[in-house]
Amino acid sequence: MKWRGRRQSANMEDRRGRGGNGRVIAGGGIGVVILVAYLLLGGDPQLVMDLAQQQRVPTAQVQPDAESDELAQFVSVVLADTEDVWTRQFSARGMSYRAPRLVLFSGQVDSACGSASAAMGPFYCPADETVYIDLTFYRELRDRFGAPGDFAQAYVIAHEVGHHVQKLLGITEKVHAARGQVSEAEYNNLSVRLELQADFLAGVWAHDAQQISDVLELGDIEEALGAASAIGDDTLQRQTRGRVVPDTFTHGSSEQRMRWFQLGYETGDLERGDTFNTDAL
Repeated sequence: MKWRGRRQSANMEDRRGRGGNGRVIAGGGIGVVILVAYLLLGGDPQLVMDLAQQQRVPTAQVQPDAESDELAQFVSVVLADTEDVWTRQFSARGMSYRAPRLVLFSGQVDSACGSASAAMGPFYCPADETVYIDLTFYRELRDRFGAPGDFAQAYVIAHEVGHHVQKLLGITEKVHAARGQVSEAEYNNLSVRLELQADFLAGVWAHDAQQISDVLELGDIEEALGAASAIGDDTLQRQTRGRVVPDTFTHGSSEQRMRWFQLGYETGDLERGDTFNTDAL
């Protein structure tokens, strides 16, 4: 991805090395891999905070270095790109886009959705309209999930910002309002549709960012698709359970995640991303 020397966002806050208040989401009966699998690319942090036991655990603080500082600059450029894309998309519809904040943290962080540990992976908190990322996650994305490359990293950010777009459009509120009103299977289905739509919105970002700033390099889209494939529910369930249970999906299969991102990238058309009113996901 062509990013060096380009505009950085003014909406990023660097809290690396500071940590939170010591109350973090612990693994408990939910393994770290499961937490990462759920929250990776925008799972609902509040649901984990409702289910997981909160307790004080020691968390090592990682001080910024030259490598992570460069990665922070990259994240800021990608965030700026999302601002440009969604400002234009909202303006075309007679709406104003309110950009999210992005907080870099190390170890643990406090958010309006509660406190979280780095083991949870990146997440978007709708209560404070903020994306939270510990940059060491990108090592996990590369080494544990087998999805290297800077555009795989950009895809993570674009997906999280896609959840912010859903919040601004009132989609997130409608889905969350269904919790407790429908069966677990039905709510899982809504969760899958919400996540696949965020993948689609990440694809729209890639399409428009290329149109606006010519950001793509050879292999970038393949990197994003590799990330989408690596964290599909079926792939993760095979790794953690040894079998696939589609009724428990919360994000969608690898094939679905790749396909919806590809559709957003190829069309750049928001009207094609209504995952809630289609029978075939």
